[in-house]
Amino acid sequence: MAKKLGFFGKITKFFKQVKSELKKVNWPNKEEITSNTLVVLVTVIALIAFIGLIDLTLANIITPLIT
Repeated sequence: MAKKLGFFGKITKFFKQVKSELKKVNWPNKEEITSNTLVVLVTVIALIAFIGLIDLTLANIITPLIT
């Protein structure tokens, strides 16, 4: 029969399991981080430009209709 753990026993077991799982993680190296960061920045800038262009176009279409 399994031993019943108290509150602090459960917390200790949880952190031991967390430590064990973190050892299994495949952490990215510096080149992968740099590459992924660049992809994110380029994507964000492209989306800002796209949404800005759509906003400007719709504003130019709707403004004359309102005034």
